[in-house]
Amino acid sequence: METHGYSQEEWKVRCDLAALYRVIGHFRWTDMIFTHISARVPGADHHFLINRYGVLFDEMRASDLVRIDQEGRPVEAGAGNDPERYRVNPAGFTIHSAIHMARPDVFCVVHTHTAAGAAVSAQKQGLLPISQHALKYYGHIAYHDYEGIALDLAERDRLVNDLGLHNAMILKNHGLLTCGKSIPEAFQEMYFLERACEIQIRALAGNAELNLPSQKVCEVTAAQYRRDESEGIMALQWEAALRMIEGAKVDYRT
Repeated sequence: METHGYSQEEWKVRCDLAALYRVIGHFRWTDMIFTHISARVPGADHHFLINRYGVLFDEMRASDLVRIDQEGRPVEAGAGNDPERYRVNPAGFTIHSAIHMARPDVFCVVHTHTAAGAAVSAQKQGLLPISQHALKYYGHIAYHDYEGIALDLAERDRLVNDLGLHNAMILKNHGLLTCGKSIPEAFQEMYFLERACEIQIRALAGNAELNLPSQKVCEVTAAQYRRDESEGIMALQWEAALRMIEGAKVDYRT
């Protein structure tokens, strides 16, 4: 397998991350070039991969991803000679670096600005337990107050304190964020959270009284999502997602 000069371990992560960008693009969860997905590079250097600024999600390739350090500086071999080729969004770095540095268990972080996600983030009551999708997050979701465009590095401490040990967070007046110990897990977290937000917006638009399950049912359902076989289900979902993008445009593994 051609790895374009990267180690096999890094190239595998690059291919999987490029695939996730395309899957997110397939579902139209993008905001042109303004949101981000990141993943750790295997090894002791504490490096991460994030999208090159300007590349659309549905055209992302493994070679388009930029390797950065904890300060957001590109560490690719040719970065000094071609800074535009390795340019990343500083706001994306602020959010993602905060989580990666504070949570060694997190391998991948996904951030979106979808209409449904941003709409729920603007609602004072947050995510309502009105759908099976939403109940996955009952007692397992965090909230972070809006502080403006994420350019202030001082916001990182507050962001990770709000996230705690959760893998899903609503950034108020902004959008959604999910993370996981693997790319399939981070994707599944975002899939269910996005669907829950879409359902909530439509339900509230109907202007009818809502059914709210009992607290006991909410707690049971949230626990069911965390049963022993969940990791295998994540793998099945990820394999299905990859089939959706096979044969699309230029191969993501390039």
